[in-house]
Amino acid sequence: MTSPPLATVRTAARPLESLRCDIAGPPELTRVVTEHLRLLGAETAEAAEAVDTADTADTADTAETADAAGTAEAPGTATPAGTTGTEATPGTHAQVVLTGGGFGPVTAEVHWADARTAPSRDAVGAPQATPHPREAHPTPDEATVQAATGIMSVHGRRDDGPRGLGADYAATAAGVLAVQGLLARLLAQARGGNAHAAGRVTTSAARAGLLAVSQYLAATGADEDEAARIAPGGPPFTSADGTRFELETLDPGAWAAFWRALDAPGEAIRAGWRPFQFRYATACAPFPEALHATARAHAWARVRQAAATSGAEVCALRTLQERAAEHDGAAPWSLARLGPAAAAPGRRGHALPTPDLPLTGITVLEAGRRIQAPLAAHLLRLLGADVVRIEPPGGDPLRGMPPACGGVSARWLALNRGKRAVEADIKSPSGRRRLRELVADADVFLHNWAPGKAAQLGLDAADLTAVNPGLVYAYTSGWGDRLDDAPMGTDFMVQARTAVGAAVRPADEPPAPSLMTLLDVLGGLLGAEAVLAGLLLRERNGGRGVRVDSSLLGAADTLTAPALHRAARGDDPRPPAGFRRPLRTADGWLAPTDTCAAAASAYDLSTLPTAEALDLLRSQGLTAAPVTTDLAALHTGARRTGSIGGSIGRDAHGAPVVPDPWAFS
Repeated sequence: MTSPPLATVRTAARPLESLRCDIAGPPELTRVVTEHLRLLGAETAEAAEAVDTADTADTADTAETADAAGTAEAPGTATPAGTTGTEATPGTHAQVVLTGGGFGPVTAEVHWADARTAPSRDAVGAPQATPHPREAHPTPDEATVQAATGIMSVHGRRDDGPRGLGADYAATAAGVLAVQGLLARLLAQARGGNAHAAGRVTTSAARAGLLAVSQYLAATGADEDEAARIAPGGPPFTSADGTRFELETLDPGAWAAFWRALDAPGEAIRAGWRPFQFRYATACAPFPEALHATARAHAWARVRQAAATSGAEVCALRTLQERAAEHDGAAPWSLARLGPAAAAPGRRGHALPTPDLPLTGITVLEAGRRIQAPLAAHLLRLLGADVVRIEPPGGDPLRGMPPACGGVSARWLALNRGKRAVEADIKSPSGRRRLRELVADADVFLHNWAPGKAAQLGLDAADLTAVNPGLVYAYTSGWGDRLDDAPMGTDFMVQARTAVGAAVRPADEPPAPSLMTLLDVLGGLLGAEAVLAGLLLRERNGGRGVRVDSSLLGAADTLTAPALHRAARGDDPRPPAGFRRPLRTADGWLAPTDTCAAAASAYDLSTLPTAEALDLLRSQGLTAAPVTTDLAALHTGARRTGSIGGSIGRDAHGAPVVPDPWAFS
């Protein structure tokens, strides 16, 4: 079956209409920027060329070719889009310039690493990180960024050792951050104030990597231990007839009923619930082997029957070929104009934007839970928005989720610090009335409630734009109403259903969704990007309200797009055997750059200390980076990341704070 085009435009409105973008840089860093700016309406011949380049020369293909040849090229040798390969330093960074439409030119730079050491605005008395002499290596790439920022460590927890993600996760996230920065600067120009002139925004894959692990990093600075043990183990399960599957339930009763229906030992059922429940926080689930043995004793049909009768849900892992064949070509978000034109709330005496806080004067109401919507609102706050959380009476129960810093959940702080909170019982008429009163003076309402809940409560887009015709109504969901047979829309279930488990692991390993919350984080980034696009569209359309929708499904398709393109054209879509597998040293691990991996693997480094192993590889012209295996080392001084991702400070509660994702100038 032929896959439909992966870049079909499904957005109902294009906020970058009449703007032109010029893009140059390595395809790993330009792929997402190019595609998203095009979907938002910008036009450029260079952008079209960059898309073609990214489709045919993504990292896995390049690395496989290098491995086959046994070469040891310098990192970052991709030719910038729109150049001959000699007009710019290859592989160092991507540059995007947006012009036209009555705006002053806005520029974005996307780097692999970041030598800036300024901490987050949330940090209190953060030290300035000093680059270690051994970290002054040549330009890094996706593999070494994943190693240095802790992504390999978190992703590898289930496997008892660091593992690289086969997909370009840090570069993908950095591309979304760059688009956010561009949209924020254009929005500031449209709203006036001191930010009306041309400007520049800079981000990096390293900063994106630190943002991706920020919750796990925050937990390492807590005053107490994790709520569940960090040890190897976790899903997926395998049935007797070979079907690999994910299991999901938020109900301990459904968990127990599912395993009882399959005759699992009672002690294993009881011991397995807590690590399963906290796997979102710990990125591992060391439950008893008896549960895996139970799954292997039953055919897939029996497993599905047990799920149906218990209230739990199961999802078989799809292949990339299956996902490519059904792909609907939708954009990762949708924008739709709502209601009549109205004066934007931001005009009513609110503060005007500043160069480094382009969303100053914007009010965001967030009714989010878990990660996706809270992270989107967190990013909008870092851009200057006033974020008000709608919490149930008594406050968000996740404030108390261990481990805590200064009496507040470290993970909760990573997503929600600096937000104001208003308690309202939205199940009651008075609570809904209170929320509508807040909406009347807001610019954005953002939520990730279960499908249908907003309409049931009378709080859907039509209901709230009747209160505020200029509202940007944002919904971040699991599936975006794009799959009829979709299971529960949680991170790991979406990973299973969309073949992320196949895209992130090399071909010599069985597919398995990562237990790092890849899609919740990337979905939050896309949610913030969609809100910014909606706000800009509102400004360019006379204050008319906008509905924006994003989803974990859109995040999965954004991450796996290169693999889906390979599958659609009949090539092997999975990363090659051994791809991004760190090398063991006597006291740690090293991650070679993708182009040096084959040559580096020929050396036995297991008896050498990491520093000596690194020197040996460098003497042979090979580039590698030490793998951060203890996230606490990123903020305790044992291994600062100032030369690659910026300073990590502490907030007022003592929780570690990663650097802000962007710098504006």
